[in-house]
Amino acid sequence: MCDHKIFVRQYSASLEMLAQAVNRCPDAVWLDSNCTNRFWHIAYHAVFYTHLYLQASESAFKRWHKHRLNYQFLGAVPWPPFEKPVIDTPYSRDEILDYREFCLAELEEDVRGVDMDAPSGFPWLPFSRLELHIYNIRHIQHHTGQLIDRLRRECNIDVSWISGR
Repeated sequence: MCDHKIFVRQYSASLEMLAQAVNRCPDAVWLDSNCTNRFWHIAYHAVFYTHLYLQASESAFKRWHKHRLNYQFLGAVPWPPFEKPVIDTPYSRDEILDYREFCLAELEEDVRGVDMDAPSGFPWLPFSRLELHIYNIRHIQHHTGQLIDRLRRECNIDVSWISGR
């Protein structure tokens, strides 16, 4: 039997590291369009997919009330006609942090009682719910690592490691 509290702690720790990066990001870096994906856009993408993959399935997913069409994609939309969406209105730090808080508030309920041996609920992710949670936490950390690296490289700003909450 898998203890859901382990996942809640690791999701919380990953999302706290993301929040540190968001909070420490200078305005110039937040909005910098010299990078393929702007800082705020990567942060939004990470929180959006955290929220999505905590749900039982795509059909059970209820978008966050401030979601903007296709803003979750860092590149082209992955279905025909595979066009790159126009992503032109940035989310603020407060909006990203509010969305993160929304995910945290529902985290315990989204993880508790889930059959970890059941399918992921997402046909493009052909593995179990257990593996989906690991995948989802890795996804948060992957993008958080990108943002932390950008802060270190461009501003000499560091983010603390959080082991668990």
